[in-house]
Amino acid sequence: MYLELFKLHELPFRLSPDPQFLYLSKQHARAKAYMESTVWFTDGFVVITGEIGAGKTTLIETFLRELQPEVVVAVINQTQLNPTAFLQTVLVQFGFTPFQMKKPEVLATLNQFLMQMHEAGRKVLLIIDEAQNLSHRVLEEVRMLSGVETAKEKALRIILAGQPELNDKLNSPELVQLTQRVRLRFHLAALSKTETAAYIEHRLEVAGSQGRRIFAEETHPTIFRYTGGVPRLVNTLCDTAMMAAFGRDSDTVSAADLDSAIRELQWVEFASMTSRLQVPSLNLPPAAAAPSPQDPPHEKVQPVGRILLASGGKTLVERTLTPGRLVIGRTPDNDLQIDSKFISRHHCQIVTQSDACVIEDLNSTNGIYVQSKRVRRYNLNDGDVVQVGQHEIMYLDDRAQRPRTQPDHGDTTHLEEPGG
Repeated sequence: MYLELFKLHELPFRLSPDPQFLYLSKQHARAKAYMESTVWFTDGFVVITGEIGAGKTTLIETFLRELQPEVVVAVINQTQLNPTAFLQTVLVQFGFTPFQMKKPEVLATLNQFLMQMHEAGRKVLLIIDEAQNLSHRVLEEVRMLSGVETAKEKALRIILAGQPELNDKLNSPELVQLTQRVRLRFHLAALSKTETAAYIEHRLEVAGSQGRRIFAEETHPTIFRYTGGVPRLVNTLCDTAMMAAFGRDSDTVSAADLDSAIRELQWVEFASMTSRLQVPSLNLPPAAAAPSPQDPPHEKVQPVGRILLASGGKTLVERTLTPGRLVIGRTPDNDLQIDSKFISRHHCQIVTQSDACVIEDLNSTNGIYVQSKRVRRYNLNDGDVVQVGQHEIMYLDDRAQRPRTQPDHGDTTHLEEPGG
C-alpha cells in the first residue's frame, strides 16, 4: 500500500468507525455532549440523527470507549425485529440467554435486572443504532422500558440514533407518548467546506503525517464539491486519490490525482443530485418521465440506455440514462424517488458511462437482487432485471447493435412483484 511512500503508520481514510480518527466538529462535539448527558440525567430519551455517512456510528464508538466502568451498556444494531425478538436481543446484550422465554418472562427478567443494577449502584444504558428501522410496535416497547423506575429516577437510559426518517417516525401521531419523553434531539449535518478541509488534515495527522502537506491545497474545494462534506464520501475519494498519487510515485496528492480518482469512481458533483424526478405512487397509472426542468435545453447528450421501473406487473416510469449518476431512494432528495417502506432513504445508484452502466447498493436495508442473488455492485447488461424492494428495474441498452430480443426473465409487462 501507500503507507511507506506517504510516511504514515495507518491508513487515514478507512471506512471502519475507528474512534481514534473521530473529527469533533462543533456539531459532532455537541451531539457527543448530548449522548454523555444520558449517563447523568435519567428523564427522557436522547435522539441523534444524521445522513448516511455523517459519522453517527464513529461517534457512538467513541462515546462507548469513554464510558466509566459502572455503566452497563446494551448496543442494538439489528433493528428489523418484532417486539419479542427485540426484547430478547436486549437481554442477550445484558448476558442472558432468553430465546426460550415468552414475552412476559422476558419483560419480568428485564425489570428484575434493571432493579438489581440500580441497587448495585450501576447505571444501565440502552443504545439503539439504525433506529429508523424500528416498527411502531417496537418503539412502543422501548417507551414502556423507559418507564421502569425507582422512587427517585428511571432505571434505564436510552439513546436512539438513526437516519433522518427517524424524526419523521417519532413525529407520527401514533408515537406522541414516546415523543413527549424525548429530552434532547440533535441532527448531524454534513461538514462545511472549512470543516471538510480540517477533517482531511485531522485524519492525516492521526495517521502520522506530522503536519506534512499531503493533499495540495487546491484539491480541497474539489473534494467538497464531489462529497458535499459527507465524511464517508470524503474518505472514499481521498483514499482513491492517494492511490492515484501512489501510482505515479508521488508523496503529494495533486489536482490531477484527484481528477483521476473522480473518473475512477465515476462520480458527479454532489450538487448535481438536486435535479430530481419523482416516481408516481403505486396506485397511479404508468407514466413516462419528463425531462427535468433544470436541464439546459441546448444540451444534447447521447443516451446510453433506459431503465423501466415496475411494480405489481405494471410499468410505473421510464427514465433515459446519460453519462452520470442517478440515485434511487425513498425520499424526495433522490434522482428517482420510490415511495415505498421497503426502499431505504438512499437505496442504490446507477452510474452510467459511455461504455458501461453499473448499479450499486448504497448500504440499503433490503438490498438489491439480480436473479435472486443479493449484489453490492453489478454491471448491467441489456435486459437485466434488478429487484429493489418490491419493485423491479429493467435495464435496456440503447447501444445494442442487434435488434433486442425478448429477455429470458420476461418483459416489463410480465414483471412480478416478489412475495412477502
